[in-house]
Amino acid sequence: MKRVFIVHGWEFSPEQHWYQWLKKELEKKGFKVIVPSMPNTAAPKIESWVKTLSNTVGTPDKDTVLVGHSIGCQAILRYLQKNGPVCGCVLVAPWFTLTPAALPDDDYQAIAKPWLETPITFTKVKTIAIFSDDDPYVPQENITLMEQRAGAKIVLDKEKGHFTSDEGATTLPSALKAVLELAK
Repeated sequence: MKRVFIVHGWEFSPEQHWYQWLKKELEKKGFKVIVPSMPNTAAPKIESWVKTLSNTVGTPDKDTVLVGHSIGCQAILRYLQKNGPVCGCVLVAPWFTLTPAALPDDDYQAIAKPWLETPITFTKVKTIAIFSDDDPYVPQENITLMEQRAGAKIVLDKEKGHFTSDEGATTLPSALKAVLELAK
């Protein structure tokens, strides 16, 4: 049975945005789906997020698909440095750089700094990265970076912002399509 793990973003929870919609849609198709609650979402730390993901996934295998949103993508990429193999990953609004709007004050900058500066060793994993053409936090240069660094297939959605429910993203058909593409 294919297992899907959906890793939410910074200051988010498993109940927000499109996560539960994707979970239900995949469960209808026979997937086992888990949306773990990541620790300390107000000030996420690399070590605790990777450890939580590792503990949640258990033993990854060719039937494991990882889906991340924003900083959840970072957690997945860092998890994959030491764990694998997996079937693939879907990264929604992944980033290596952020806009000034994402880092409005010293607190946000301090939280983001380790995520931005700690290098990632990329593993060969089928990756589909989904971006929005109007994301206020993730600059478009991340599209090229995802292609170059992760060898990702790129999907560009129109007017989805940062893929939050505040921006109308309570469903995300492109993520469903990407998971199904990887899992076939």
